[in-house]
Amino acid sequence: MLTKEELPECPVATTVQLIGNKWKLLILRNLIYNGTQRFGDFIKSIPGISKKVLTDDLRALENDGIIEREVFAEVPPRVEYSLSPLGKTLKPVLDAMFDWGTDYKKNL
Repeated sequence: MLTKEELPECPVATTVQLIGNKWKLLILRNLIYNGTQRFGDFIKSIPGISKKVLTDDLRALENDGIIEREVFAEVPPRVEYSLSPLGKTLKPVLDAMFDWGTDYKKNL
């Protein structure tokens, strides 16, 4: 997790640093609107994402406290990702992006 000193001074830049790439936003979209997901769920529902990028972004979101990873002691192991309490606070942000994108498409 980043310290306050490592984050940009601007709050918008902080948000962009934490969730600002398109893959992280789509990962968050899945978790906010579809609930808990497994690795394969992300691969199926996010066209074009590579396994490496997905793994890196899931780790980054987990390290930043936005998502939680739960490993089940099964064979083969089952891993599920869900929003942390902090991650759930991003729902209004994604809702606003959804609404804006919907309005934009209507006005084209």
